[in-house]
Amino acid sequence: MLQLGSLFTQFHLSSGAPESAQGQSPLHTQTLPDFLQHVRKLTGLRKEDVYCNLRIPDKFQTSKDDINVVVLTGKGIFCIDVKPWRGTVSAHNQNWHVQVKEEDQNFTNTCIEQIEDPLKAITTKAANLCDHLKRSEVPVPQSLFLPRVIFLSPDCELDEELKKRRELVSHSQIDNFLRSFREGYMAWISDALTPSWLSGHLSYRQMESVREVLRRVGTWDLVRLHCGKQLKGDYQGCQYIALNRQETDTLEFSRLKTLSADSLWALLGHVPQVTVKMYKRGSHGWLGKSLSATTTIPSNTCVIFRISGEESDAKIPANTIHSITLSI
Repeated sequence: MLQLGSLFTQFHLSSGAPESAQGQSPLHTQTLPDFLQHVRKLTGLRKEDVYCNLRIPDKFQTSKDDINVVVLTGKGIFCIDVKPWRGTVSAHNQNWHVQVKEEDQNFTNTCIEQIEDPLKAITTKAANLCDHLKRSEVPVPQSLFLPRVIFLSPDCELDEELKKRRELVSHSQIDNFLRSFREGYMAWISDALTPSWLSGHLSYRQMESVREVLRRVGTWDLVRLHCGKQLKGDYQGCQYIALNRQETDTLEFSRLKTLSADSLWALLGHVPQVTVKMYKRGSHGWLGKSLSATTTIPSNTCVIFRISGEESDAKIPANTIHSITLSI
């Protein structure tokens, strides 16, 4: 198993971007949470019509790929992957190239990295979402699934051929693209009175059925550490914690606050303890979430967690964890 060590990653984008395209992104490039706030601000869409990091099973239901953003509108279901890349982007057969120039006082270094075609990837994931809805008895025409790739960085330049693809949205086009989701009053009346088979749009009944399915689609589990880091992936378990994922959505870890307390435990021959509180899924009272169970575990206990993008499990000490949020 992998130790935690160098596996810390920020919970921003699971974009598959090359290292040089991500690591040198300027500070003003949006993160995924920033982009989501921008989406809600410009589109005026309700919260229940914008979904983040949905993990959709493939047609064989053997693996899952996440879609960064899914936007539900009467015009269709927009499946969006966002990329923080910088440099010049061009397509070459089945792959794309990202060319980044690094300028120093004495020389200019050009780095070209080959990556998987992101448009092909999001198109496949959109088709998987269509299949998933059909399996859930909510059939939606394939033509109403609209794949898009959005490039967040102002330093990302698409070549001339890619600029012709309406599925690709560059930084300068983002605001206009998002404003296109706004529906006028007349359009709202028209969709309310016109049957979906005639308008070619989703009916209100179809949209509500789609919402019900999307609410049940899982995303990533999220580990928040005391140091401020966040890890996304899949919670695999802990030997001292028994839980039902369908009934529990949050685990909070509380450790002893002072070094003297830890030292006293050690002098007495005891292992310092961590208290874990488990909260019920979807249960909110006037005092906050409803507590379902509490347990105390040794502080050196490891939580097993598969970090997104890794092939092996990480062992995370319980005394480094602040909380774990569980997906459905």
